[in-house]
This record gives sequence, structure tokens and C-alpha cells, in this order.
Amino acid sequence: MISLATDFGSPYPAAMKGVIRRETDAELVDIAHDLPRGDPRAAAFWLRFVLPEFPPAVHCAVVDPGVGTDRAAIVVRAGRHAIVAPDNGLAMPPARALAAATGDGMDDFDVFEIDAADPASATFHGRDVFAPMAATVRAKAWDSAVGVDDALASLLDLTPLSPTDGYVDLSLPEPTVERDAAGEPATIEGEVLVVDGFGNAITNVPGGLVRDFDRLLVNDIGPVPVVRTFGAVEVGARLVTVGSHGFLECDVNDGRGADAFDLAPGAAVRFVPA
Repeated sequence: MISLATDFGSPYPAAMKGVIRRETDAELVDIAHDLPRGDPRAAAFWLRFVLPEFPPAVHCAVVDPGVGTDRAAIVVRAGRHAIVAPDNGLAMPPARALAAATGDGMDDFDVFEIDAADPASATFHGRDVFAPMAATVRAKAWDSAVGVDDALASLLDLTPLSPTDGYVDLSLPEPTVERDAAGEPATIEGEVLVVDGFGNAITNVPGGLVRDFDRLLVNDIGPVPVVRTFGAVEVGARLVTVGSHGFLECDVNDGRGADAFDLAPGAAVRFVPA
């Protein structure tokens, strides 16, 4: 299959699908076309969460604030998956997650630069560069690949691609943890990575850091209960929980946590056991 993930809204993804269909009859799966606009880091977070759930596939991911500039276009081989994306870092966290999920090791991926000379448009490389490349990888490389070595060899044989180690890397930020004399977290300084469609403010703090705490101060708000489910608190009440992605969220039962905690993507967030 070929998956598609963009910040394009509608109808631009339809044009990408038309291009792909001219080259291959692969199943097309829409991941999202409402990713936070112009935010490669947010796209990287969501793709790191979603792509490991897929069987081997080609993933076309386009969140591209540098479209039309001299930024490169790349294909990343991670296990038996390929990610076709702009070279702005968004492919790296999901590539590492895919490599880890397939048992290849955290850093076992290969990056290829696309020779994308003279695309038809300077503003729609999703249609003119990334969709055609996803179709080419699927039709000419992945069809015959039966393992990681075959997938890599197939990409090396594609003339529009050349191996590169000069790609833009991106790693999601790590929280800072101050511990008490017993070695337990006393203060955790983190950051909001994304706010989802429910208004949940998802941070970069791994849930395991607060597994022994029942209540937290969140930027001096609270104490706020740490619970497993939204229904553990009253409707409208604040809560902290570990989302399905494994990170702490600042939420409200049947409400918008980002508003209740005054948080937005990129905002600093401090957790103190209460």
C-alpha cells in the first residue's frame, strides 16, 4: 500500500492520488490531511505514533514549509518501509520507530536524495515530486522486495535516487528531570508537542516517569489527579493521563485540556508531584 499524510486539507491530496494511480494500482490509505500546518515536528510525532502499526508500505508524507526552496527531497528506507518526504526532518523519528519495530535497530535506516530537477510547480511538490516518487518506489522497488536487503538494493538501482548522509535530522525533545534524595522525580520540565483534535495537550514526558504518583502540579495548577481514564474524574475536571502514544497528556473530561491548562504546542510544562 501507499499511505498519504499531509497538511494540505482538500482538494490537493486528490491530485496526488491521481498521479499515483497513473503509475500503480497500490492500495491508497489516508493517514491525515489536517496535520498541523507548516509544522514538520508535529508531523514527525504523529507519524512516529502511526506508521509502526502498518504492514510494509510506502509512506508519502508532505508537510513542507520550504517548498520551492533549495531544501532536498528524500526517500528513507526503514526496514521494509519507505518514507518519501521533504528533507526537513519529519521522516527521521518515524524512520527510527519503523527500524526498531522491524528489529533492525534504532539507527538502521538509509536515506536517498531524489533528483527532482525542474518540477512543474514551485508550490505543489506533493503532486510533482513526492507522489510520483512514492509511485515509482512502490512499482519499481517494493513490488519485488522480499526483505530488507532486497528493498535497499532496489532503491540503489533507481536512477532518480542517490544515497546521502547529509540529510536534516530531527529528534523530539527530551524532558529534564530533577530527582530527590531517594532518586524519585521531584520536578519534570517538558514541552507540549501537539494538541490533538480533542484539545488534549500531549507532552514529551514519558508516562513511566510519573507511574508512582497520584497527583501532580501542572505549571502550579492543581493538584491534578493522574488517572488511567477520563471517566475517573467528574465531567469538566482537569486530569493528567498517559495517552496511547505513551506520553503524558494534560486533559479535561469532556473538555479541552489545552484551554484549561493554558497550553499550546511548544509551551513549557512543569510537573511536580503533589
